[in-house]
Amino acid sequence: MPLQRLMVWHNSLTIHRITEMKKMTFNPTLSSKKTRKIKRFMPLYLMMIPGLTYLIINNYLPMPGLMIAFKKFKYNKGIWGSPWVGLKNFTFLVNSQDLALLLRNTILYNVAFIVLGTLLSITVAILLNELHKKKLQQTFQTIILIPHLMSYVIIAYIVYALFGGEYGMINGSILKPLGLQPISWYTEEQHWPYILTIVNLWKSFGYSSIVYYATIVGFDASLYEAALVDGANKFQCIFKITLPLLKHVIITLTLFSIGHIFYSDFGLFYQVPMNSGMLYNTTSTIDTYVYKGLMGDSNLGRASAAGFIQSFAGFICVLAANTVVRKLEAESALF
Repeated sequence: MPLQRLMVWHNSLTIHRITEMKKMTFNPTLSSKKTRKIKRFMPLYLMMIPGLTYLIINNYLPMPGLMIAFKKFKYNKGIWGSPWVGLKNFTFLVNSQDLALLLRNTILYNVAFIVLGTLLSITVAILLNELHKKKLQQTFQTIILIPHLMSYVIIAYIVYALFGGEYGMINGSILKPLGLQPISWYTEEQHWPYILTIVNLWKSFGYSSIVYYATIVGFDASLYEAALVDGANKFQCIFKITLPLLKHVIITLTLFSIGHIFYSDFGLFYQVPMNSGMLYNTTSTIDTYVYKGLMGDSNLGRASAAGFIQSFAGFICVLAANTVVRKLEAESALF
């Protein structure tokens, strides 16, 4: 009897294995579907290659370089041979007497750039969408994108041509003919929060506007037609249709910007003010402070430690902001 049970168990196990092997056999129909799917999306896969290559080279390959933040880097020994110093490099920024000033300038400028830049970009995108002539749209898109493509070296000289002390256009062509005293722009710090904000908006709004404009173009036109039939005007269409549909894109771009809230554009804060020492209180940020320290003692470990702190702080801010978004608007959260 036990032998008979053993034979039944063995036969059932054999049948089970045969069934599983049949399931694992090659299915030509399924394989052909996968092949067709790959061929269908092959152009998209090819388009991904340059972006993925850039992402890997620019964002992932340099990651081992973070070890410099914990070492006293020596050029003759390289990253791996340089001696460890632990958290000593981090004291350069954390124990700085100007840390409060640097954080204030870096964060407040970025908050202003995010809020004002978003409002300006959305406004320009909506205005572009209201232009019905395609050539006119393309012309304006090109014009607003040109500043984004310009180097801050060029922009710095454009700003100097406007605000130069003796030969600047504002002093020489506007204030003097009006009988007003010229302003020493590069020695009076109270003007620069406004100047830097305007320069940043002028340079960056074009790219963001085109992103928002590309999103608006994809909206269903029947929504606007139905609203107009119901008696809605242009402003009602904007506030009741366009802005609600843009909400997800606005939140996503804002979350990306929050990730860089502890960073500052070096060209904007160093080159545009011409590194004027009289403007230190309004133009100094974490990046300019680290650069000046790096030029002083060539300590790459301190610069790397400062960048590590900025990245970690930005990561925490993104997590916090994304948590808030997920609770209020789960569909718009990044993760």
